[in-house]
Amino acid sequence: MNTEKKGGFFQSHTWKMMVRNKALYLFLLPAMLYLAIFNYAPLFGLQIAFRDFKPAAGIWGSKWVGLANFKKFFGSYSFLDLLRNTLTLSIYQLLVCFPFPIILALILNYTPSYRLKKITQTMTYIPHFLSVVVMVGILFIFFSPGTGIVNNVIRSLGGTGFDFLGSAKSFPHMFVWSACWQNVGWSSIIYMSALAGVSQEVHEAAMVDGASKLQRIWHVDLPALLPTIITLLILNSGQIMSVGYEKVYLMQSAGNLTTSEIISTYVYKIGIQGAQYSYATAIGLFNNIVNMIIILTVNKVSDKLTGMGLW
Repeated sequence: MNTEKKGGFFQSHTWKMMVRNKALYLFLLPAMLYLAIFNYAPLFGLQIAFRDFKPAAGIWGSKWVGLANFKKFFGSYSFLDLLRNTLTLSIYQLLVCFPFPIILALILNYTPSYRLKKITQTMTYIPHFLSVVVMVGILFIFFSPGTGIVNNVIRSLGGTGFDFLGSAKSFPHMFVWSACWQNVGWSSIIYMSALAGVSQEVHEAAMVDGASKLQRIWHVDLPALLPTIITLLILNSGQIMSVGYEKVYLMQSAGNLTTSEIISTYVYKIGIQGAQYSYATAIGLFNNIVNMIIILTVNKVSDKLTGMGLW
């Protein structure tokens, strides 16, 4: 080949290393094929966002409309409400739920009783494996205005029952705090793993110097956790616009729609139920572009402030 004669890629050190480790690349091939088929090939369909898509005509046969679908969304009366609700739930969940796994991991790391530690870990892990439908069902059992356990307790104490799930004001709190309860144990695993890598000699030296547990946490454990915290914070920031629609949709009612209608549920309703495929694709593309901008920005800021980032 000409590339070989000119000392191109096939004569480079990289190519020689790939040939030498070809068995490892064969193991990598299934994952590469999976990404190509299910993550990159569907990108072809993104052009639907710029067309007036008709299933009967197909993608190429549908009329090209440019940015009309985006302008329709930005100009709609519900755009600001959808954006506000999505950002409210996402940022609220990030601010509230992100620190709890760190706190739990630190508490478990300093728990002297091995049995108590394992019981706590098991009890906090279990909710993660509940399906979204079961999770919402549990919320209805506890907070139903008529037969809910919480409202029955309130009435027994002389109070008045309250429709926690049907109230627009209480919906964000119900959504976020239930998510924290469900995921705090599972999310703490990675922090527990990072803490396991902290040298005990450092802790022993700190104890000899008279450091308290809080001082050891602040000066030994948290610096060890910082790279993991920053990495997960960047990744979570890149999902701010992607609040999962399943749980929100199941918790929606006529009473809380003003705060529970988010971009993902709106896309589901107009895209699947309303058959407005081009419009829904345009909204989804806008969502992903904003997520990409956020994760790039947060990564850049993190790299400037702490010298750590994903790339």
